[in-house]
Amino acid sequence: MKCNVGTTDKIIRIILALIIGIAGFYFKSWWGLIGLIPLLTAIFGFCPAYLPFKISTCKTKE
Repeated sequence: MKCNVGTTDKIIRIILALIIGIAGFYFKSWWGLIGLIPLLTAIFGFCPAYLPFKISTCKTKE
């Protein structure tokens, strides 16, 4: 797996995961577990949804 999630993208994903998780906990809903998806993609630095579109938010090394 090649990294395709950059630093800014990771920060946004972590914040989004926290918001979804907190909302799920607050409303006592299992839907809060969906917050694991952006959290895991931020941790691993790889987003499978980016592959078909050949998107990468990582900085290129020169």
